[in-house]
Amino acid sequence: MSSRPLILGTRGSELALKQTEMVTAVLQAAHPGLVVERKIIQTSGDKRQDLRFSEFADVAQVDKGIFIKELEIALEKGEIDAAVHSLKDVPSDLASGFQIAAVMPRAPIEDVLITREACTLETLPKGARIGTSSVRRAAQMKWLRPDLEVVEVRGNVPTRVKKVLGDQPLDAVLLAAAGLIRLGLLKGGLIEIDGQTIHGLTLDPIQFLPAAGQGAIAIECRSGDDSTRTTLRAINHADTETRVIAEREYLRLLGAGCQTPVGAHTWITNGLLHMAVRVFDEADLSAKPKELELSGPSDKPALLAERLAMLT
Repeated sequence: MSSRPLILGTRGSELALKQTEMVTAVLQAAHPGLVVERKIIQTSGDKRQDLRFSEFADVAQVDKGIFIKELEIALEKGEIDAAVHSLKDVPSDLASGFQIAAVMPRAPIEDVLITREACTLETLPKGARIGTSSVRRAAQMKWLRPDLEVVEVRGNVPTRVKKVLGDQPLDAVLLAAAGLIRLGLLKGGLIEIDGQTIHGLTLDPIQFLPAAGQGAIAIECRSGDDSTRTTLRAINHADTETRVIAEREYLRLLGAGCQTPVGAHTWITNGLLHMAVRVFDEADLSAKPKELELSGPSDKPALLAERLAMLT
């Protein structure tokens, strides 16, 4: 292995930095003596917090990775050796010249309903205002509770959590469990922030399907960089990789992007990979979604995705 440092690129949010710390620790455990350096890169998604995701079409292609584009530019220029991503932010159709070299063991995949008082999807007040930046979450909320009002919210994880506090608070916010757990915010169904304790209900992933890749950390490198790829493969988690290959390949075959209202849930039992999907009509989110579930050999995740896509 080269004696020069391995440079990891990352966004600058608290969660992104925490995830890069996790990757660094595992890499150094796998390769004693490896020096890892961190380079913070601001992406277009971070720079334009004033824009809703639906407005990014005017300044960038949201489904082409508003949270990874600048990191890929740095990879291409050789300024970094690898980039650390939340996998659900990475387009299913990766740009030419790049590869996902490894994925970390997956965190909990579920979404969390955050409220001031203990609440479930069923007991939210009629007409409650729910904050989310995800069209998948918005579509599922409107499908399960047509009376609710969905409000788009942006910002880092703590900023979005605090939308249920302060003046004119939202009734609830939906966030991924993985980020809340990695930041140490969610413990035993409670979230402590700004000296206040609020509630975080982890939703059943069968009732409320997560995003493809949710809970997984991906490390991306240049396609031809065999040395870096070999270094990164040492920390790859095989079961997580199997599951996310199926989820991402399904999205790719569907022509779906990061902001397409599709839920995907996978699990492995006795050598079988199971996958459930829920696909909403982008033109009419109120329409009943298409729901499918299939199983297949866990060593052929792309084939399972292809079979599901053919039925969709």
